[in-house]
Amino acid sequence: MRGLEGPVTAAVLAGAVLGGGYGALKTPQYAATSYVIVVPAEKSDPAAALGFAQAYGRVATDIAVTGDAQVWAGVTADTLRRNVQAATSPDAPMISITAKAEKPAKAVSMADGVARALVLNSTHVAGSTGVKVVQFSRATKPVAPVSPSAPLSALVGGCAGGLLGGLALLVRPKRAAARGEARHSRQAAATSGATSAAVPAPAAAAHQPEAV
Repeated sequence: MRGLEGPVTAAVLAGAVLGGGYGALKTPQYAATSYVIVVPAEKSDPAAALGFAQAYGRVATDIAVTGDAQVWAGVTADTLRRNVQAATSPDAPMISITAKAEKPAKAVSMADGVARALVLNSTHVAGSTGVKVVQFSRATKPVAPVSPSAPLSALVGGCAGGLLGGLALLVRPKRAAARGEARHSRQAAATSGATSAAVPAPAAAAHQPEAV
């Protein structure tokens, strides 16, 4: 077992070093979340608000890109698509808009910018939809990054390295055993062939004439 501990230990150390280096070099990411709620207009079916909340949640980033969210957030359309996510609730007509950025203030402006775009868009089409989106809670400035720290990355990397090292050790003996069995089979076949060649075949019996 001692011979097996060395490769696994080396794999754990290598994974920890790589994971820790990644966590130390990667730029921290901050997340901010803004909340909006869909409310029915006068004389509208209250149940329709939940359905429209699901629809607005699916197209939140598209509305933000086509609207003025880029201007309010100060980022490009591609940045909004890649770093903003909207989530809805099956029980309430509420939409959470979460934005990630390298700076806390930028994450806040992106989340609030998309929320503002949804509010403005819903106002324009309220006559046909019978609902409108209103601001429920503005995003607050995050105080800690959501990306993993260097120690956590090192821990995850070490666990992954140990797992890969263990799997490699499990696969290697099977391959060695398979090669040994194949070598033994070839040697046995060669020995059997040599023995067969050394033993002469029995001579054919001479034909004896029948007595009259």
